[in-house]
Amino acid sequence: MNMLTIDTATEACSVALQYNGKVYTRYEVCPQQHSQKILTMVDEVMQEAGAKMKSLDVLGFGRGPGSFTGVRIATGIIQGLALGAKLPVVGVSTLHAMAQQVISSQSADNVAVAIDARMSEVYFARYQNINGIAELLGEEQVLPPEQAATQVTEQTSVFAGTGWQAYPALTEVQGEAVVSVTYPYARHMLPLVERAYEAGETMTAESITPVYLRDTVTWKKLPGRE
Repeated sequence: MNMLTIDTATEACSVALQYNGKVYTRYEVCPQQHSQKILTMVDEVMQEAGAKMKSLDVLGFGRGPGSFTGVRIATGIIQGLALGAKLPVVGVSTLHAMAQQVISSQSADNVAVAIDARMSEVYFARYQNINGIAELLGEEQVLPPEQAATQVTEQTSVFAGTGWQAYPALTEVQGEAVVSVTYPYARHMLPLVERAYEAGETMTAESITPVYLRDTVTWKKLPGRE
């Protein structure tokens, strides 16, 4: 199956192309440079593989949660590519992608993912390994780190995301466990996109939407303003 995935939801920017049985990737941690780099990354993997956009079966993108600007960048780019090539689209949770990376690389049974959402909150979700695929337990949430900490169970074997070291309440429950995956990587969206495509869970370019979990934009008041 031939597909392209992109992600710009966090400080990392990444692209993955699965084409004729091979995978081509680009990954860079480049805060605030995603809009300048993402299309170049797409062009590079397409040229490396000798692929044309219209020869793909489906496109995937990191739909959030994450940076408001970053999520919008990925949404806009994938919408333009899908419209031009008339391809279906699958949106992948950035939390889900991180859990999938942990499961694919470490065969972990249970994963807790927390991304620093600013404003003293985290984007949080737990996942279970079902035949090598990360399956969501409960729901994705945005909540204070203290509340997220209460949802970490004894079965949680691996932690992922920037939230664990950002807040003392989560650092405490993480304990001595290593956070091996900090940011999402488009490569690990590939199996999730493929499964959704095979299940008929795709969207048209016109219908795709980002997922913020929180619709309040983080901002700081300027001096002298209320």
